Amino acid sequence: QVQLVESGGGLVQAGGSLRLSCAASGRRISSYGMGWFRQAPGKEREFVAAITWKGRTTYADSVKGRFTISRDNAKNTVYLQMNSLKPEDTAVYYCAADFARAYYTGVNYRTTDFGSWGQGTQVTVSS
Repeated sequence: QVQLVESGGGLVQAGGSLRLSCAASGRRISSYGMGWFRQAPGKEREFVAAITWKGRTTYADSVKGRFTISRDNAKNTVYLQMNSLKPEDTAVYYCAADFARAYYTGVNYRTTDFGSWGQGTQVTVSS
C-alpha cells in the first residue's frame, strides 16, 4: 500500500522559512514525478511545485524564486524548502505522486496528473 506522509508544517512569521518533507512508503519514488500542492480555506487546491524523476523542476509563478522542491531518492523523500514566506502562503500543503507514469519527462502541474496524495500539513504565516 502506497502512503505519502507530509511533515514540517507549522506557524511562522512573514519572511521566515519552513522545510516540508514528504516520506513515501510502499513504493520507491525514484522513477516517478512528485509534486506539492496547497489549499487555502474556501479556495481550490492549487499547484505549487513539481519535480520529474530526472530532477527537472517547475514552479507556480507565485512561489518562483522563494520555494525549492528537491528529492532524495535514497531516503524516498521529497522536500519543499519555503523561504521569504508571506501570509498568502498560508494553506494546507499536500504532497502528490504520479505513480502511473514511470520515467515520464513531461511537466506535471494539474491535480489530475497525480494519483497518490498525502494527508496534508498546515502552514500558517503570520503578518
